[in-house]
Amino acid sequence: MASKKVNRKYQTNLKLITCIVQRGKADNIVKAAMTAGAPAATIYFARGTGIRERLGLLKIFISPEKEVVEMVMPNEEADKVFDAVVEAGELDIPGMGFVYMTSVDKALMLGPSAGTVAEFDSGHNK
Repeated sequence: MASKKVNRKYQTNLKLITCIVQRGKADNIVKAAMTAGAPAATIYFARGTGIRERLGLLKIFISPEKEVVEMVMPNEEADKVFDAVVEAGELDIPGMGFVYMTSVDKALMLGPSAGTVAEFDSGHNK
């Protein structure tokens, strides 16, 4: 089989926003995030443990079933999207969920471009 040189365009200058909320709350968060500039979102189910016991003292019931929302976007959009997620999920209220943002060093994202594109030659298919 003949091999060929592979050139890929990796995206840089990106942020990942991860939001963990009670089951059934993710759809509103995704709508707000996409309105604020997030290009897409991934939602999956999880089970949480830990803080429920402490919040029980405040008479707040927290179900262990969670939805996790992850979104990758250009640095320039991240703060606006983060604020929209906090607002839509009421994440400033104890027991409503948790959100955090991290840097993404490099990603291969197909479709409309986001972030800064960096040329990369894998070199292993010469």
